Amino acid sequence: MEIKEIPLNAIRRPLPRQNDPEKVKALMDSIAEEGLREPIDVLEVEGNYYGFSGCHRYEAHQRLGKETIKCRVRRAPRAVLQKHLA
Repeated sequence: MEIKEIPLNAIRRPLPRQNDPEKVKALMDSIAEEGLREPIDVLEVEGNYYGFSGCHRYEAHQRLGKETIKCRVRRAPRAVLQKHLA
């Protein structure tokens, strides 16, 4: 797996999530002070990035106005993406 900075607007989040506002706020404070400690996981399918986890870290980055986020990238065929969406 590769770790790289990916623009937030390049990551598709196809499944709706409910985030805990207090957890997002705590992450915002931590990220502002120390940076992101644990990358989020994204699936790369045909050059597109899909995020299914790390929703609190992703929202914290959005609310902080960050343009990119550190990601652990796993390349996969479309069939694997379909399983995540099922």
